[in-house]
Amino acid sequence: MSITTEQKRFWSPDVRELKPYVPGEQPKIDNLLKLNTNENPYPPSPKVVEAVEAVLADSANVLRLYPDPDALQLKQAIATQQHVDVDNVFVGNGSDEVLAHIFKAFFVQDQPLLYADISYSFYPVYSQLFAVNSKILPLNDNFEIVIEDYQQPNGGIILTNPNAPTSIALGVSAIEQVLKANPDSVVVIDEAYVDFGAESAVSLVKKYQNLVVCQTTSKSRSLAGLRVGFAIAQPHLIAALEAVKNSFNSYPIDRFAIAAAVASFEDQAYFEAHCQKVIDNREALVMALDQLGFRVLPSKANFIFASHPDYDAAELATQLREQGIIVRYFNQPRIDQYLRITIGTDEQNQRLVDTLKHKLFA
Repeated sequence: MSITTEQKRFWSPDVRELKPYVPGEQPKIDNLLKLNTNENPYPPSPKVVEAVEAVLADSANVLRLYPDPDALQLKQAIATQQHVDVDNVFVGNGSDEVLAHIFKAFFVQDQPLLYADISYSFYPVYSQLFAVNSKILPLNDNFEIVIEDYQQPNGGIILTNPNAPTSIALGVSAIEQVLKANPDSVVVIDEAYVDFGAESAVSLVKKYQNLVVCQTTSKSRSLAGLRVGFAIAQPHLIAALEAVKNSFNSYPIDRFAIAAAVASFEDQAYFEAHCQKVIDNREALVMALDQLGFRVLPSKANFIFASHPDYDAAELATQLREQGIIVRYFNQPRIDQYLRITIGTDEQNQRLVDTLKHKLFA
């Protein structure tokens, strides 16, 4: 839909210049293999379905009532699973909403927010939306975060770990180095993909009063359709997030989402088994793509970032689409020859490899 400058006169001045986030495509194509939005290829725990059905069965009594604004049952389930106290937990309507509250609560400062030039593309959007002064720092030639670059004056730091779209992870020792160097700034570690082989910084929360760790149930818990995200930090930081949340939306998580997420956190065995399935599928796919001549960056996520020296990435993405396979292509400097490919099931990954081998590289 095209909006004219004349029509935009009704908009707030800041919104006229806003460049919104572009979500991954959700096309409606028959026999589509969708490897572009990092969704989990496996269903959530059966206990999740049971929990949602229980809410539905009692819908006459509960759906006319607001949900618990504090989602205390969910906070307790997260606290138990993450080995923290319940007052260390904040929950929101997906990690994107949690991140929005984080930007408003901590990063509107005189000094600039620091983040990487290749990272989650919502960060510049939130920076613009909340008028956050930002300084963007380049990854090195291997697409790695340079820890030493984050030892300069700042009004906050946000690091995605594992990084997206590169899939490369930092160790906890590197994160601790950033925390020690910035005792007067809030450091946020965005861990949307941490459960697929990276080290979580949650273990550092009790030690550092300036650390916020943000996670989601969308990826490793297969709940992207219910929108539940959370943050873990010391209580004084959680209080700031609660203040922002209650000034924006007092009831961000509905009864179905609360029940489903609680059930997911209580089924640790299912969670661990299916994270391991994704990890195993990832390693098998990396090996297969390596044999086809791809360069694949070292991944600790449920996706890989790959390029081929003999094929243009944009053209590859187009040709795969013609075969009913959608991957994510970023037409951006430094990464315009890479494809981000979500890890699927064994069968889905094999279809991708066979298509590349027999239809595109033949």
